Amino acid sequence: MSRPAGLKKAPETTRVVDPLVRDLRGYLLTERKRSPLTVEAYERDLNEFVDFLRESQGGTPLRGVQATQIRQYIAYMFDGRGYDSRTVCRKLSSIRALYRFLKITGVLEADPAAAIPGPSVAKKRPAPLKVAEVMKLLRTSLAGRSDSARLRDTAILELFYASGMRRAEVAGVRLADVDLGERTIRVVGKGSKERVVVINHAAAEAIDAYLRVRPQSADPALFLGRSGKGLTPKHVWRIFRTIYSVSGIQKHATPHTLRHSFATHLVENGVDLETVRELLGHESLATTGVYLQLAMGHKRRAYDQAHPRDQMDH
Repeated sequence: MSRPAGLKKAPETTRVVDPLVRDLRGYLLTERKRSPLTVEAYERDLNEFVDFLRESQGGTPLRGVQATQIRQYIAYMFDGRGYDSRTVCRKLSSIRALYRFLKITGVLEADPAAAIPGPSVAKKRPAPLKVAEVMKLLRTSLAGRSDSARLRDTAILELFYASGMRRAEVAGVRLADVDLGERTIRVVGKGSKERVVVINHAAAEAIDAYLRVRPQSADPALFLGRSGKGLTPKHVWRIFRTIYSVSGIQKHATPHTLRHSFATHLVENGVDLETVRELLGHESLATTGVYLQLAMGHKRRAYDQAHPRDQMDH
C-alpha cells in the first residue's frame, strides 16, 4: 500500500491533545497504575494518529474512526514514515489501548482496532554477557563509596545475576521477602503477580554482608538510598550504569542484559525451559521461547554423549 495522496509528514512534536487522549491518560495513571513514561509514550503515539486523521482523513475525530482508517495509518507508518515493524506494533498498541478504553467506558459500542492484526516482528535473540564478563562486572566496585553503599551495590549486582529479576523487582524487594536460610526471595512482578525465586550462595552472602551494615530505617525496603528510603528502579539503573561504565567491558549492556545472561547461562547448563520460565516470571512458555534454540543445542549434546549407537561399529 502506498502513502495517501497529499499527506504531509507528521511533525515530530505533538500539536493536538484530544480530550479522549487526556481521558485515557488519567485512566492509565490512576486505575491501571502505568508509569508516567509509558503514558507519555501512548500520548505521543496517539497525537501522531490524530495528526494523520486531520491531514489525510478530513479531520475524522477519534470517536469516528473506522477499521479501514487504522489500516491506512499502518500503511502510512511503513511507507510515509519509514517505521520498522517493531515501531509500528508499538504505535498500534497505543491505538488499541485507546479504543479498548473507549469501549469499556461506553463511549463507543464497537472497537475498530480489535480485529486488526499487527505486522509480524522477528524476535531478536538476546545478547547476553559471557560468564567471564559477568564475573568481571561482579568484581567491579566504585572508589569512594561508604561500606554500606559498596556492599549494597555488590548485593544488587549479585541479585540480578542470581535471580534474573527486573530492576523494578529488585527495587521492590522488602526485608520480609528475603529468606537467606532457604536462599529464596518473594518477588512481586508485572501485574502484581508474585513468584518465589531461588538465589545462589554468592548472592545470599552478598545480601547478608550488606544487611550487617544496612542503615537503621523504618523503611521496609531491602535496599536503601542515602536518605534511608528504599531505592527506586531509576536508582537501581544508575547504580548498574555507573559500575558497568568502569568495569572495562566494551559491549553495551543494561540491567535487562543480566536477566538475559541469567536465563541463557541456566539453559546452557541444562536447566529446562519451564523452570527458566517460572524463575523469570513469564506467563507463557512462548515468551521464554527465545531460549529454545539454546535448549535444543544442550539437549543435542547430551543426547550425543549419552546414546551408545554412534559409538558402535556400523
